[in-house]
Amino acid sequence: MRLPVVQRIVCLAAALITLTAVQAQQPTWPLGPFVRPQNVNPVIAPDSNSRFNCPMNGKPVDWESNDTFNPAAIAKGDSLYVLYRAEDKYGIGIGFRTSRLGLAATADGLHFTRRPTPVLYPADDSQKEFEWPGGCEDPRIAVTEDGLYVMLYTQWNRKVPRIGVATSRDLVNWTKHGPAFKKYGGKYFDVPSKSASLLTTLKNGRLVITKLNGKYQIFWGEYQVNMATSDDLINWTPVVDEGGNLKPVIKTRRGYFDSDLTECGPPAVLTKEGIILLYNGKNGRGEKSDPAYTPNSYCAGQVLLDAKDPFTVKARLDKPFLIPSEPFEKSGQYPSGTVFIEGLVYYKKQWFLYYGCADSRVAVAVYDPKQSVK
Repeated sequence: MRLPVVQRIVCLAAALITLTAVQAQQPTWPLGPFVRPQNVNPVIAPDSNSRFNCPMNGKPVDWESNDTFNPAAIAKGDSLYVLYRAEDKYGIGIGFRTSRLGLAATADGLHFTRRPTPVLYPADDSQKEFEWPGGCEDPRIAVTEDGLYVMLYTQWNRKVPRIGVATSRDLVNWTKHGPAFKKYGGKYFDVPSKSASLLTTLKNGRLVITKLNGKYQIFWGEYQVNMATSDDLINWTPVVDEGGNLKPVIKTRRGYFDSDLTECGPPAVLTKEGIILLYNGKNGRGEKSDPAYTPNSYCAGQVLLDAKDPFTVKARLDKPFLIPSEPFEKSGQYPSGTVFIEGLVYYKKQWFLYYGCADSRVAVAVYDPKQSVK
């Protein structure tokens, strides 16, 4: 039965009031929503035809034949570039193969042309002690206003993982500066470290490295989020408390999707509301986990930190904004499910988020502010 006009108007008004109320309850600070473009993912997959003469054994290897995952991303000129971790078929599984970093370019953020050889890899250089035989893993990248690209990656010698620093002007030729905490020394040089997120801000249409309180900042760590500061982007000093222990920014939360790990993601973004840090949350098992998500799965979270004091949490999402849902995100080396975010780029007035899928593929999700109403 068709409702009278007055009743229809009343129903429509009630629906609008409900929608407005729901929108008012949604936080406005997070980036997103991020949407997977249809029919393009995964955007980078293994290639058995790529060959590279390995400096460690002097033999050609199919350097990206087994897995391609955990990508950094950056805009340069009219193109967007992704640096992705690649593994060959040698070794017995996660952590026991050799990782190298490949470079891929795109004009639309979705379709890539890849270089046939890696741009960063364990070489016969000053970093052998830290990179042989495990290699170079899990990069994050950002750029200074004058065009210096700074990459923080994991140096893996199969003994102790360490945050390594490399710089470049063209994304192809890289200068390795060694472990981030080497000059600092202290007990944290030989303590496992990884997953470093540089602080950036959006300026003139691009994300650039910025300072906070007169220093460059990184957020780093996987079991909790820590901080470190630098004057030169090369040598970093961990922030510690009065007892000399790492001062945590955030920790894991019992009963949530990040109950087991809180591992830093892509470059953090300084906004007018505070610092938005995107991170990877690993769900635990048993009583401490969130039963809504698969045990051991990696989902993506966001936290808003105070810009004056980053150790003050202003807000934090209780539910992940990206979860493993596609078949390629729940197969491969890590079948528990993984969306491991590492690359965030503001490109052509959209936000592109690149992530690793089950330690085996690279995918992208896109946030278009023009199509989003918060």
